[in-house]
Amino acid sequence: MTAEFEKAVALYREWNEKINVISRKDIDNLYEHHIRHSLAIGEYHPFKPAETVLDVGTGGGFPGIPLAIRFPQTRFVLCDSIGKKIKVASAVAEGLGLENVTCVNARVESLPGRFDYVVSRAVTDLSTFYPWVKDRFLKNIFYLKGGDVNAEIAELMGRFKLPAGSVHTWRVDNWLKDEYFAEKFVIDIEKI
Repeated sequence: MTAEFEKAVALYREWNEKINVISRKDIDNLYEHHIRHSLAIGEYHPFKPAETVLDVGTGGGFPGIPLAIRFPQTRFVLCDSIGKKIKVASAVAEGLGLENVTCVNARVESLPGRFDYVVSRAVTDLSTFYPWVKDRFLKNIFYLKGGDVNAEIAELMGRFKLPAGSVHTWRVDNWLKDEYFAEKFVIDIEKI
């Protein structure tokens, strides 16, 4: 664990005492279950300098803050409709000195503009999520999701008439060799 991630863990522990954004049962697994899980997106798809990424439903800053640490030249906008969660994400980003992060307390539908990518971490089912962001990204959505995702992907593709080959899955345990990640995926939805 790098010094930046150690500092992030300390900040999250401190803030989680005030505002619970990570289950108290899981706080001891913060680095492995939340930070490294978030970084799986960057392992699957490294972001380039000057690209823009919208993190929808960021909660306390996942996956956005770990990705912003890993890709300091990429711009991240972290969006959540729950003010207390954005307060934590903002405080952690500020505490880490992340100049490439902007935190916004809003519903994604109300945000102006478009981003190169959208990232998210199991906010809702894909068919509910996709309409929120379909006009917000230029390249791909990278969505962290666990469990049996095939039926959900099939519903998404059928409902929104996404062509074959436009949705890909990547097993997180390809990178993180831990039973915890056995049924977790990065779902990559290409812009059509």
